[in-house]
Amino acid sequence: MQKHNLKVLLHLVTGILMTMGLCMPPVMAQSDDKPNIVLFFIDDLGYGDLSVNGALGYSTPNLDKMAMEGTRFTNFMAAQAVCSASRAALLTGCYPNRLGISGAYGPESKVGLNPEEETIAELVKQRGYATGIFGKWHLGSKKAFLPLQQGFDEYYGVPYSHDMWPGHPNQVHAKYPPLHWIEGNEEAAAIPDLEAASELTPNITERAKKFIQKNKNNPFFLYIPHPLPHVPLAASKRFRGKSGAGIFGDVIMELDWSVGEILKELKNQGLDDNTLVIFTSDNGPWLNYGDHAGSTGGFREGKGTSFEGGQRVPCIMRWPGVVPAGLVSNKLLAAMDILPTVAKLTGAPMPKNKIDGVDFVQLLKGDQTQTPREEFLYYYRRNSLEAVRKGDWKLVFEHPGRSYEGQAPGKDGMPGHAPENHLFPKALYHLTRDPGERYDVLEQNPEVVKELEKIAEKARIDLGDDLQDRKGQNLRPIGRVE
Repeated sequence: MQKHNLKVLLHLVTGILMTMGLCMPPVMAQSDDKPNIVLFFIDDLGYGDLSVNGALGYSTPNLDKMAMEGTRFTNFMAAQAVCSASRAALLTGCYPNRLGISGAYGPESKVGLNPEEETIAELVKQRGYATGIFGKWHLGSKKAFLPLQQGFDEYYGVPYSHDMWPGHPNQVHAKYPPLHWIEGNEEAAAIPDLEAASELTPNITERAKKFIQKNKNNPFFLYIPHPLPHVPLAASKRFRGKSGAGIFGDVIMELDWSVGEILKELKNQGLDDNTLVIFTSDNGPWLNYGDHAGSTGGFREGKGTSFEGGQRVPCIMRWPGVVPAGLVSNKLLAAMDILPTVAKLTGAPMPKNKIDGVDFVQLLKGDQTQTPREEFLYYYRRNSLEAVRKGDWKLVFEHPGRSYEGQAPGKDGMPGHAPENHLFPKALYHLTRDPGERYDVLEQNPEVVKELEKIAEKARIDLGDDLQDRKGQNLRPIGRVE
């Protein structure tokens, strides 16, 4: 225990000195060329929902400790601020519109992630990895699109968001079919009500722990996309009423417990020093749910928008002895960068088709002189280019979209109004001086606008832009079933 604590302290001090620019990253030995990868992908978790990012009223001690023992990335972007599109980008390393994916697929949808696309799971399997997913899939609920057809050896979870469900307290959802756990390719136990839904987090956690135990002697990729805190909120009896911050605080407290359980299991199995653990979110909070929604931490708007509150998400990465402890990096990264980074770390091949992610291995290991991602494209809806970014500059194009501002939020699980037809004007923001995107400086910076317009035009040729009725040259077909 004393040796472990000394090791953590050493890396913490090194990380602080690196943040201050007082030392370079150490040369870190890796005992194995096949590190385990554990990837948490939390549903609708806002940037401000962790106490290490400023959450008030409750605490997230396991995640705070993970940040102290690892690196916190403060400029980490979801590819789009909606479920299916964001998940497609994470697993394929592509902007989702390149793959024809947008929105959040319902139970009867006949489209999904094309099985011809290569996921992280498929790539690392070529290096002998065991692959498992425990949680929410949401990339097509038909058998052809389920995880076992996309590179995973094991799947236990729900096929789509658990608000697409007749058990939702909001009766407009009564049209949906019953929701079931999926085991492999088959329906398992039903989830008929909120009491049953309250077991989502603990059941997923226990299955993930069993996967670690089963594969402790083999390299593995473990994907844990927790369905909560997406509404409707439900915490198990163990955590219900315990946070002191209402049901939302209880749910976050239980998710923090889940992370702690996985980290504890890695240590129990002797895998801690050879496992990269990544914790992030699919998009920002669904703000019109009021006290059942989280916090953007001060960023503008939320889920379903291309403003920072919709797409900038919490991100912590931990790997003792490799990822510096206590480091905070403000370098721009995106969820689709995880695939090429994992491929580099594991020696897995890159996908045969073009991807949009970039490898940030050296940055991950602490070299803050590296800037692997210079630019980011804010696509939303089916294929609308709503903004582009380079460095600290973000150019927003005139576009219609959702706005939560000026609207009374909902309460107790019922949503407030969030009109989709708000017209946002063209504007330029400097995200270091103005992270809340409040002060348009477009007129004062014509050369910056010109540079960002060039990035946008290149993107329109490649991917298209519905706002200009442009078709992209390099789009690939979505998966379809009859």
